[in-house]
Amino acid sequence: MITDTEIRVKGVQVLAQYLGDIEMERFIALIQREPFDYTKWRQNIDDDESIESISKKAMQLRANKIN
Repeated sequence: MITDTEIRVKGVQVLAQYLGDIEMERFIALIQREPFDYTKWRQNIDDDESIESISKKAMQLRANKIN
């Protein structure tokens, strides 16, 4: 089993690889700022869906919550 620190490091590396540094920081800020149930969120994601599509849906959902 890996340590909590190793999980954090690997998580940040994956986020940076797929999102880039700026979007990674934004993602982390969003998670910390708003209540988030990862398990519920993950169950609603289609495994074949692109990151861009998931991001677009997330932004639309966020915009609807703000309005």
